[in-house]
Amino acid sequence: MHDIILHHYPISPFSEKVRLILGYKKLAWKSVIIPTIMPKPDVTALTGGYRRTPFMQIRADIYCDSALIADVLERLAPEPSLYPQENAGLARMLAQWADATLFWTAVAYVFQPSAIPYLLGNVTPEQAKAFSIDRASMRGNAPRMSVAEATGALTEYLHRLGSMLADGKPFLLGRQATIADFSVYHCLWFVQRAEPLADILDIAPGVGEWMSRMAAFGHHQSEALASEEAVAIARASSPAAGQDKAFHDTHGVSPGQRVTITPTDYALDPVEGDLVLSTLSEFAVRREDPRAGEVVVHFPRIGFQLKKV
Repeated sequence: MHDIILHHYPISPFSEKVRLILGYKKLAWKSVIIPTIMPKPDVTALTGGYRRTPFMQIRADIYCDSALIADVLERLAPEPSLYPQENAGLARMLAQWADATLFWTAVAYVFQPSAIPYLLGNVTPEQAKAFSIDRASMRGNAPRMSVAEATGALTEYLHRLGSMLADGKPFLLGRQATIADFSVYHCLWFVQRAEPLADILDIAPGVGEWMSRMAAFGHHQSEALASEEAVAIARASSPAAGQDKAFHDTHGVSPGQRVTITPTDYALDPVEGDLVLSTLSEFAVRREDPRAGEVVVHFPRIGFQLKKV
């Protein structure tokens, strides 16, 4: 197996989701710490413009979005599974809700003045302002939830999650952790880090014990890697995009056609390249970069849109 390289930073909730999955599957990985805000020159060299965190690199293949990263890690290490056969569909649907609805509720709740130092660390007022401006540009015109609304919604969600853990059930869908547990956990982990506000987690019996159970998976073994080295690894490698996978077209496109892939919700930065993969669940484009060489950038279908150039 080639090295798994995770490009992330410590306070990123979606990065914590992936780090914990690596721990669950006991996969060793290389850790590249990237900037929290733009500019990110080494990130751009590898992804072609995708700026969300984290992304995963295996040689010259770049995997964007934690949902797709989870699928790739499942292929690399099928056991223990994130998608047990008896509830795979339900687990995926609950994970999608958590990664979208629960995540933005948690973000709206934690970004209160008392919690900012616990989330961003010892930053100067100028750095905090730069972070705020960067995130505002990522959100664009997306609607923003008030603290009052977020508090009420989060309270209700916690009660619902608590009911799923009733009667001593160890994980949300039963005896085994699923992708749903990791997606819900990273949102509540972010709330937990906002220490002055974290007592909201105590309102739902069972949630605290479940979070401790999830945290116990840890991050397994990681080794630091400089971002410049990761770019050099891509340049020295060849992509391994699966041309053997069936081409599934819903856009009137064909392999090799020039397209862009763009998120549909926030950070709407398109990545342009030649389409090499279009399956039921995944897109991938081949692109050339002066520093990274030829790379293939992969995206999940859900949450992204493809357009012809």
